[in-house]
Amino acid sequence: MPGIYLHIPFCKQKCHYCNFYSLASLKYRDVFVNALLKEMHLRNDYLQGKHIETVYFGGGTPSLLSIDEINRIVIEISTLFHLDSQAEITLEANPDNLSPEYLQALKSRTAINRLSIGVQSFFDDDLRYLHRVHDGNHARKAIEAAKQTGFDNMTIDLIYGIPTLTTEKWGKNLSLFFEYDIPHLSSYALTVEPKTALQVLIDKQKLKPAKEDETLSHFEILLDQARQHGFEQYEISNYALPGFYARHNSAYWLGGHYLGLGPSAHSFNGHSRQWNVKNMKQYIESETVDRIVLEKEVLTKSQQYNEYVMTSLRTIWGCNAEHIQNVFGEEYVISFRQKIHKYVEGQKIVQKGNRFTLTDAGKLFADGIAGDLFVDKG
Repeated sequence: MPGIYLHIPFCKQKCHYCNFYSLASLKYRDVFVNALLKEMHLRNDYLQGKHIETVYFGGGTPSLLSIDEINRIVIEISTLFHLDSQAEITLEANPDNLSPEYLQALKSRTAINRLSIGVQSFFDDDLRYLHRVHDGNHARKAIEAAKQTGFDNMTIDLIYGIPTLTTEKWGKNLSLFFEYDIPHLSSYALTVEPKTALQVLIDKQKLKPAKEDETLSHFEILLDQARQHGFEQYEISNYALPGFYARHNSAYWLGGHYLGLGPSAHSFNGHSRQWNVKNMKQYIESETVDRIVLEKEVLTKSQQYNEYVMTSLRTIWGCNAEHIQNVFGEEYVISFRQKIHKYVEGQKIVQKGNRFTLTDAGKLFADGIAGDLFVDKG
């Protein structure tokens, strides 16, 4: 299920925890859209004519785009690629951008059929800690307006493990989410990424770091509440009612192919990865693919195996030993079974036939377990 990811790198201000490429300015917006359309023309053969099943406007803050700009982009995709008539087309949005008028225009005048709203918390002190633009009132009004406009396929983001977020407040965040009857939730532990403003402020003791025990407690509450409300944890950070899994992100975890457009965007075609320059000026001045795509990595067999283990283990579908046998061969499946045995014995992995999935206890150590299963051969 091939997809297209569009990196829209504009923000009103940078969040303290964010390590994605973005600009706290709209200075280049007009020329950026033209450059994005040009890149589509330069790379329209990347997915080899396959039908595009998902389009994802990510960022940055894609909801800073005008309705006309969104339409220009989608129309160009439809012209240059085989866009499926039932494609999932998602727009990431910040609550402060989602006025009733903008939402109505999105619904009636564009092909956007799924919204991803970056709420993070409904409490103002948490939002100030994260350096978000919106406040809790913005978040509630945006969700209510989106639902009134008719956006049924919608998700919000919530972050747990914020030092200002008590267990009681986390419970209220989740209660509000479930009360709004939203079918999908993406929820992440606050991570202090290197070279972010958050790391600098914590190092200077101007902000408190998260406490690991509180973060684990929040995660356990999330698992319990999601199950009680009929949500399936189909990936470690993603929860959905049946029928509302994010098709675009699911393709990432299931090894699907995708074309990334825009500065810093990544692409994957099954055997290689490539990523665009993280520089707006250089991006908009690029005239050829070679100047847009500065780096490319052809994956070895072992790297492809390691990637399969890393991504699939995070999901409800888990790692399939038969798939490993068929795709990578006997040597790899022997290594996999030998290394994973101790995690089955330790009840961090559950085995059902050839399928291996994480238990709740194992989900707390997903990256470490995956890393232990890796092979380092060429």
